[in-house]
Amino acid sequence: MVFSCQKKPTPPTPPVPVNLDTVKARRVLYYDKYPSTTQALSQVNIYPEVQGYITGIFFKEGAHVKKGQELYEIDKRLFQAAYDQAEANLKVAHGTTVQSQQDADRYVYLNKQKAVAEQLYDHAIITLENAQNSEKAAEQAVKTAKTNLAYSVIYAPFDGTIGFSQVKLGNMVTVGQTILNTISSDNPMAVDFLINEKQLSAFESFFKSDKQEPDSLFTILMPDNTLYPYPGKISIIDRAVDQQTGAIRVRLEFPNPDYVLKVGMSTIVRVHNQDVNPQLVVPSKAVVEQMGEYFVFVDKDTLLAPHETDQKKDEDKKEGEKEEKVPAHLAFQKKVLLGQTVGPNVVVKSGINEGDRVIIDGVQLLHDGSRINPGSKKPTDTASNNMQGTTLESKKKN
Repeated sequence: MVFSCQKKPTPPTPPVPVNLDTVKARRVLYYDKYPSTTQALSQVNIYPEVQGYITGIFFKEGAHVKKGQELYEIDKRLFQAAYDQAEANLKVAHGTTVQSQQDADRYVYLNKQKAVAEQLYDHAIITLENAQNSEKAAEQAVKTAKTNLAYSVIYAPFDGTIGFSQVKLGNMVTVGQTILNTISSDNPMAVDFLINEKQLSAFESFFKSDKQEPDSLFTILMPDNTLYPYPGKISIIDRAVDQQTGAIRVRLEFPNPDYVLKVGMSTIVRVHNQDVNPQLVVPSKAVVEQMGEYFVFVDKDTLLAPHETDQKKDEDKKEGEKEEKVPAHLAFQKKVLLGQTVGPNVVVKSGINEGDRVIIDGVQLLHDGSRINPGSKKPTDTASNNMQGTTLESKKKN
């Protein structure tokens, strides 16, 4: 019995079932999103200007207050008494001035007539000047007492929302040390976020543009992911870029007539894209990530020998017979630069061309040069564990 030692050739790998999608250029509407925080345009801590006990609180905590509205009262009895005393002292000083003026006028007349000693004349003039200075000092004392009396009642410096009171009735407050409360403006509200320095020119153009920007250019998503109903506009672009992060702060202003926006809320700023040129879009599941880079597989028509496609075995070929090549499909990997994700799709900035046939199902089983069978992959098929990379869609889910 004779055994052949010749090994049979390894049969070619069967084609991978895949589905294709033809790349088309179309206009894409999307939003660039930035984490943001709401801020008050004005916010101040309220301190007492005089010392004393709190005798009145005239607001509801957390409510909207108007400029000039009474907020607190500090025991004003001592300040009222000081003011009344200063007023009385002023009247006494004024009377002394009137008397000194009369005496001085009399001595001036007598001095012209050489009917009085020079010393008495000089004393009369000095007494008048002292009386006048004393009256001025009394006037200043009245102003000080009146100011302290006015400071015993604390008013809202501007329209805004007031917080929780830090003191209660009867508490002693000290000048410049005790924080009574905090008040912040509430309409409009500011929303601050950071952009990369590469995006600065675009935001500068929005800020300096003379034409009216569309209402939908700047919108925000609330913490519960609902859309805030009022659009915003650029208010401020910070003066400098952070050298460590390469970021710069931008501030938007949003109307807040219903006082829905509160200071410190975490929101998402949405900036509507202004690029009207058509862009290439592919399904996110067609994109494979490898080592931080992104790739897609593109179908290419080619011709292969029959034995390469397993359509005819070498041993079935007759001697001298010419081997004709047959059509086949191969998958070639292309590196791409991605743009914005738009729903289930992603914008491709470079790496493929319009009209390319991108593989969207079955990419996990492919490598560069794999034979494929287009249109034979069921979208519900489970992917193999032998993955060459991670699809962008699966990365999002994770």
